[in-house]
Amino acid sequence: MMILGLMSVAVAACVGRPATDASGEEIYLQLCSNCHGDELQGSVGPALGPGSNAAVQPEEFLRVTITQGRGRMPSFESALSQGQVERLIEYLREVQGP
Repeated sequence: MMILGLMSVAVAACVGRPATDASGEEIYLQLCSNCHGDELQGSVGPALGPGSNAAVQPEEFLRVTITQGRGRMPSFESALSQGQVERLIEYLREVQGP
């Protein structure tokens, strides 16, 4: 029961609305880092950095996951514009490397 409560708090911390012109990194740090770690290393949510499962997924998979949610991850469709989602994906790809 305590673990479920901690997970709910962690997921709840992953909310908010970044500035319209926020960079992908700023969006990540505001909305994603609480669950996926400051350096994409994973925490409550899975790792997103180099060598992670996310790094080998097509961009459409990331787009759908961000906007609609997946598993315990909430949807960010109401918090992010299409442009913000694209900047976030660009940031993830930049950090993930070739």
